[in-house]
Amino acid sequence: MHNPEQQRFLQDVIDGLSKPQPEIPSKYMYDELGSALFEAICVTPEYYITRCDIEIHQRHADDISRFLGTHVHLIEFGSGAGIKTRLLLQSLVQPQAYTPIEISAAALQAAADVLRFQFPNLLIQPLQADYTQPINLDALEICPRCKRRVVYFPGSTIGNFTHAQARNFLQRIRDICAAAREGVHAGLLIGFDLLKSPEIMLPAYADEAGVTAAFNKNLLARVNRELGADFDLSQWRHEARFNADEQRMESYLVSAAAQTMTLAGRHFKFAAGGDIHTENSHKYTLESFQAMAAEAGLKLQQTWTDQKGWFVTAYFELK
Repeated sequence: MHNPEQQRFLQDVIDGLSKPQPEIPSKYMYDELGSALFEAICVTPEYYITRCDIEIHQRHADDISRFLGTHVHLIEFGSGAGIKTRLLLQSLVQPQAYTPIEISAAALQAAADVLRFQFPNLLIQPLQADYTQPINLDALEICPRCKRRVVYFPGSTIGNFTHAQARNFLQRIRDICAAAREGVHAGLLIGFDLLKSPEIMLPAYADEAGVTAAFNKNLLARVNRELGADFDLSQWRHEARFNADEQRMESYLVSAAAQTMTLAGRHFKFAAGGDIHTENSHKYTLESFQAMAAEAGLKLQQTWTDQKGWFVTAYFELK
């Protein structure tokens, strides 16, 4: 196996399955099929998060635009080209530039092509990079006409990070904001899911049609397909749990029987009912997220919510 990305994938899976609580990093859920399944999750009746996020972008578009001002350089963590990105770009007054940051070259190019067609007067300069790692700040200085640099992180992806990872991530965003040239305002426009009743949250992570289960089990299928493992997918089921102490939803793959799987010459045993932790989705109160952002050097400026008050889009600037 000579591909460095595949080597890292293999090592991450081996390391994760070797832990007392076996796990596989959630970032590996998003291969081509996994990404398509996640898009399908977003339109299930139970998954309120995307609907709330889009509602905010629709209901508050003008107010968000006024708050951000004119001549924005939008830097999105993710490949973009989704409905939220289009809604935001359409609402902005004289946006000058857009930089999607994505590790997948194919996804990045596809998103850039779509947006160039939809916004022919917008300077679009994709940046292939892992946005969970430090970014080359020089690559973001692309537009002398820009008056505001806005890092854009919609959805609730920050909920997938541990609190320590999220704080470090926000610190890197602060560095991107602080590196804007003199005279350019800078800030972060970010979405996060609010803590609410488990009765509301649990179905969103275990829909009746089984789309989320297929999404979770596809992780094992990918390990089989790309790394040569021998998971028997019929012997694993998806399970969502609410961890009240950590204030997060958790996804697991649970073994239906005692079994052993093999990967790269290593054997991993699972008891009946044994599980693999695959994903977290942390929930926040406005106060807890604001406090975490403050530790990272960011100060809350404005918030927008959906009608039910389940989700928040917030704007932060340097403290």
